[in-house]
Amino acid sequence: MRGDARRSGWRRREVGAALALLVAATGRAVAASDERLDRWRAEWPRTDFGRTTVPLAEIRDGGPPKDGIPPIDRPLFLPVASPPGLDEREPVIGFGIGEDRRAYPLRYLLWHEIVNDEVDGLPVAVTYCPLCNTAIVFDRRVEGRTLDFGTTGKLRRSDLVMYDRQSESWWQQYTGEAIVGAMAGRKLAMLPARLESWAEFRERASEGRVLVPENRRLRPYGLTPYAGYDSGRVPLLYDGPLPEAVPPLARVVVVGERAWALDLLRERGRIEVDDLVLSWHPGQLSVLDAQRITASREVGSVRVRRRRGAALEDVVHFVTFAFVFKAFVPDGRIEG
Repeated sequence: MRGDARRSGWRRREVGAALALLVAATGRAVAASDERLDRWRAEWPRTDFGRTTVPLAEIRDGGPPKDGIPPIDRPLFLPVASPPGLDEREPVIGFGIGEDRRAYPLRYLLWHEIVNDEVDGLPVAVTYCPLCNTAIVFDRRVEGRTLDFGTTGKLRRSDLVMYDRQSESWWQQYTGEAIVGAMAGRKLAMLPARLESWAEFRERASEGRVLVPENRRLRPYGLTPYAGYDSGRVPLLYDGPLPEAVPPLARVVVVGERAWALDLLRERGRIEVDDLVLSWHPGQLSVLDAQRITASREVGSVRVRRRRGAALEDVVHFVTFAFVFKAFVPDGRIEG
């Protein structure tokens, strides 16, 4: 019992320290002063700060240094049939091409944010930004080059700013656009993926594989450094406009420049708009609620598909926060 209490206390301290690291350093939006730009140039000598698509003043230090949140470059997988110790309701990013289908549990993405992988021969970046709750899979190829991604430790509009190791340009995760550096203006192609429960993925991809850590002690996997975040009233490290119709941290389902409140979809179960079919069902936990993920509240799973004749096919979509949609689609309307 005492040993368990000591381990629990150690985990709480580690998680608290991780959160402190994430929100430390600046926590305030500051102008892109000469002093800060000089510091960035010293830290990023290969990045061309003369080429940008956004004001540098909108980018802020998030706390961790370059790759302080380490991406996974050599992903390790087990067959779905091999128990990885996941709760049935834990969320995973489900992605596949042909028969090569893989699950990326958020209990690991919380601590790494990016997985550089290759699925059925296609180089992809599987990404997750906890502050925005955006899970996005990208094709890593741009103009004939295959890029590898890391974390800058910077944020814009509370969203992850990635960098590619080839040119050290900075990329906005939510849009997939390079916003600083030699690649500024280029965009990564987004690929359809699902944020679903482990049980759902395992049922539909019985021959698939699931990501596991090389070193299970590297981070306190299964715990979240963002406990209570999605029950809060204001987002972290964000000072932009907020939506009026729904709370800033309410979940919304986004397809392009259209959005629906998750509460509306949960109430109806299914929404059909033009050729889109949105559906919700229970069984998935939040990773931004209780400190221990398995003790978190349920948020359910969303599927978004498009009609192609008599068939339905998955489309790119996000289940993100309302403030994020407002930040990147300021004139967009949230249904519900």
